[in-house]
Amino acid sequence: MAGDGKKLQPIIVKRVKKGGHAAHGGAWKIAYADFVTAMMAFFLLMWLLGSTAKGELQGIASYFSNPVKVSLMGGNGTGNSNSIIPGGGRDLSATNGQRDSGDTERTTKELGAQMARAELARKEQERIDALERKISTMIDSNAKLGEYRSQIRMIKTPDGLHILIVDDQNRAMFDTGSALVKPYMQEILRTLGKALGDVENHLALAGHTDASPYGSGDRGYSNWELSADRANASRRELVAGGLPDNKLRRVEGLAASVPLLPDKPLDPSNRRISIVVMTKEYEERMFPPALPAAPLPPASMGTAPAAPATNPAANPAPGAPMTPNIVPPLQISANLTKASEEASPR
Repeated sequence: MAGDGKKLQPIIVKRVKKGGHAAHGGAWKIAYADFVTAMMAFFLLMWLLGSTAKGELQGIASYFSNPVKVSLMGGNGTGNSNSIIPGGGRDLSATNGQRDSGDTERTTKELGAQMARAELARKEQERIDALERKISTMIDSNAKLGEYRSQIRMIKTPDGLHILIVDDQNRAMFDTGSALVKPYMQEILRTLGKALGDVENHLALAGHTDASPYGSGDRGYSNWELSADRANASRRELVAGGLPDNKLRRVEGLAASVPLLPDKPLDPSNRRISIVVMTKEYEERMFPPALPAAPLPPASMGTAPAAPATNPAANPAPGAPMTPNIVPPLQISANLTKASEEASPR
């Protein structure tokens, strides 16, 4: 048979085994736990809002809307309470939250004082800036002063505006070893006096020299006297230019104690006249109110006690009757005269 020569083909039967669904993971438990936690937080928030007084709610809202103001000014809901009892703390009249009226008032006053000082400093800075621009404009508009621009320097510091007129090797401000003002220095000082005439702030004026010793040495006329005389000569020129004399609070000579170039004590730039337009804060620090006068010692201190008046009746003999100790008027006058002479200074 034809099929005898062929091999029988194997019959393959594929059976598909159907299984159940795969096991679910635990992710749903995490989501459910988050949901339950959120619901707990929500109901807790609702409970807190329902049990909180209106004043505390307003304080909380004020804190989160402007926390800096509430923290500084104090009030309800600022979180500074140290008692769980409503209205606790020092102010027992408060019914909601915590209120410390004493601390609040002190903080308010301190904040007001700080704001006032800041406003005063801002206005003074504006005046100093305007003064610097004014002096610069006057120097630039004056052809003669423009030649000495390099010798006029202005420096702004927290103490005020420092105007320095420095010496030059080839152009001295004063005659050598004297306080005689050179003509160009005279013009500079008078121009500055005119510019500073309407300034509200007070001024301090100082004269400086270099470290070169004066001829007569420390015992005689020295750099101290020379710097003081030059400062006073500069003051006269400023006043002649239009500066009111009562604007000056201090005129002094500092010799070489404050050099402009410490590493070059003999440099001509150390010879200078410095004018300081002082701020109010610096002026109050440098010129505090006068101290009250010390009380005078009692008149009895330092005087010898007057000798007791001699009266025979003061020491009666034993057994004698007691008589009153009467000092004659002439004796009283003599004792007072003697005490007055002893107390009078010699």
